[in-house]
Amino acid sequence: MTTLDLTMAVVVGTLFSVGFYLMLQRSLMRIVLGFILLGHGTNLLLLVSGGAPGKPPIITEGDTDAAGVADPLPQAMALTSIVITFGLTTFLVALAYRSWRLSGHDEVRDDVEDRRIGEVGDRAGEKKPKAGPGEERS
Repeated sequence: MTTLDLTMAVVVGTLFSVGFYLMLQRSLMRIVLGFILLGHGTNLLLLVSGGAPGKPPIITEGDTDAAGVADPLPQAMALTSIVITFGLTTFLVALAYRSWRLSGHDEVRDDVEDRRIGEVGDRAGEKKPKAGPGEERS
């Protein structure tokens, strides 16, 4: 393992960890920034997985040795990932802007209905005390 491999592993790990941390926040813009960092981490991971750079993946008639040829698949996957990340980022920014225009802030609110259902579930899960001798059960 070379120093470049170790450095790229640390950079990819940092991008993923910071991206996940930002996606767990309540601010929509932080969620979008976390998604962007996850996209960049994925692109770097795909490019690092391609290995060391080599000769172009074009084999002419005179070349019979394909040992030093670069693999084009990680580059194609990274390009596809860039396009998908850009499309989803624009969609998320549009949703965050629409939410900001409607509510005046970019905080994600609690779902009141979900909290109510959770409280009903908590009450249903509570054990009722057993009635002693001579006491009525309700």
